[in-house]
Amino acid sequence: MASEGLFREFYRVVKAIPRGKVANYGQVALLAGHPRAARFVGYALHSNPEPGVIPCHRVVFKDGSLASGFAFGGPDVQRRLLEDEGVAFLPDGCVNLQECQWECFNQAELEIERQD
Repeated sequence: MASEGLFREFYRVVKAIPRGKVANYGQVALLAGHPRAARFVGYALHSNPEPGVIPCHRVVFKDGSLASGFAFGGPDVQRRLLEDEGVAFLPDGCVNLQECQWECFNQAELEIERQD
């Protein structure tokens, strides 16, 4: 299936998101070299072949809201996993992106972070 290679690229990026940080679907797509494929990131994470290894709970919507259909137990489980990593939430239930947004927005930065 052609999507397997694309999904692998998304998984590589998601694995690089540091503990205590989040990225949005568009950011993952951009870092994987497919800036218009944010929706496909969601498809990939829904079929995560390695839960616990690929931290799909660290991917949120661009406004910091959680996925209502989080594949591994719903938004309450996603929130608990993020809180366990120290991710801060706002009173409206969204992730505090000012504090917890992963500051990696291009492939060169991603390569540097992987080398650290």
